[in-house]
Amino acid sequence: MSGDASSQSATLRVEREGGGLLLYLQGRLDDTSVGLCWKRALAEVRQPPGPVLVDCAGVDYCGSAGLALLVALEKEAITRGETLQVRRLAPRFQALYDAVDRAKLEKPMTAEHNREGWVEDLGRAAAGKVLEWRSQTEFVGEVGSGAVALAVHPRKLRLREWWLIVEKSGTNGLPIVALISFLTGMIIAFQASIPMRQFGVDIFVVNLVALAMVRELGPIMTAIIFAGRSGAAFAAEIGTMKVNEEVAALTTMGLSPVRFLAVPRVLAGLAVTPVLTVYSMVVGVAGGVAVMLLRGFPLAALLNQLENSVRMQDVMAGFIKSFVFGAVVAGVGCLRGLQTGAGASAVGDATTRSVVTGIFCVVVIDAIFAVIYYRLNF
Repeated sequence: MSGDASSQSATLRVEREGGGLLLYLQGRLDDTSVGLCWKRALAEVRQPPGPVLVDCAGVDYCGSAGLALLVALEKEAITRGETLQVRRLAPRFQALYDAVDRAKLEKPMTAEHNREGWVEDLGRAAAGKVLEWRSQTEFVGEVGSGAVALAVHPRKLRLREWWLIVEKSGTNGLPIVALISFLTGMIIAFQASIPMRQFGVDIFVVNLVALAMVRELGPIMTAIIFAGRSGAAFAAEIGTMKVNEEVAALTTMGLSPVRFLAVPRVLAGLAVTPVLTVYSMVVGVAGGVAVMLLRGFPLAALLNQLENSVRMQDVMAGFIKSFVFGAVVAGVGCLRGLQTGAGASAVGDATTRSVVTGIFCVVVIDAIFAVIYYRLNF
């Protein structure tokens, strides 16, 4: 009794002689061809009992799928109380076939689930938070020491690279800052003019817009834009370097990744954010003034209101916050980039975390400044 089952790269021929089964395998036993021979080979072994002989003289290649086929045939023959012999298999494939641990194949591959108590879960979470806070503290300390070292030896700063970072995060961000600030000033003016019209104090809308943009919205909107643009860019750049093992190469060469990558970006944030904040203040107030001009108020009256309502103290209140916002957002972006794991998805996760953490820190710091200014009557 004989038959053939062929594929593009593998051939199975079956013969039964003297109460035994003879299987001839030829060609490449790879992932694509084994599947076409698998079912028929097992079906033949499940036929009425008899010793099984597998001739592999014509096998050119035997991959993991081919080894799995041979082991499956052996297991099926043993289950039926018969023997299986593999002969004339190339020595390099025979060594792999002999190395298969049959005992482990008998055990079901099930994952072990260790049930842990809530106390252990809580302790593990607390330990993880402590380690995270420690790494953040070390990062802040190393950035601070690096900034002090650059202040003492300013020539160590790679000026060309630093100017490039300033250009990307500062100059290239002017259009989006102008657009959002101008529209924000217009929105506040339109919304405030409705209730103020009821009391006949429409002229004070420009005072409201000016104080809101100078003390609060100008700095915070600029910081949020900086977090979405530059903070995310810092995290993506350093995260990609981390995935490509460029950060490890810096460490191997004896260079500190924090001082080499993070410090210039934090200094760029310190330099850029105050300038963008003042720009946002001016453009936002201009948006409010534009609305009032459209409503028929004379420019001289509006400028007089601005002169009487906005003090240098108000401008400094927003200006001081911008330094802290810039340093924190840039530092968070660099920290998340250095914390990037393995894989392309890790870069995206680090970028997302940098934006979320940066905006959260900006809001919290702004609230702290609000309390401090209130206590100081500033």
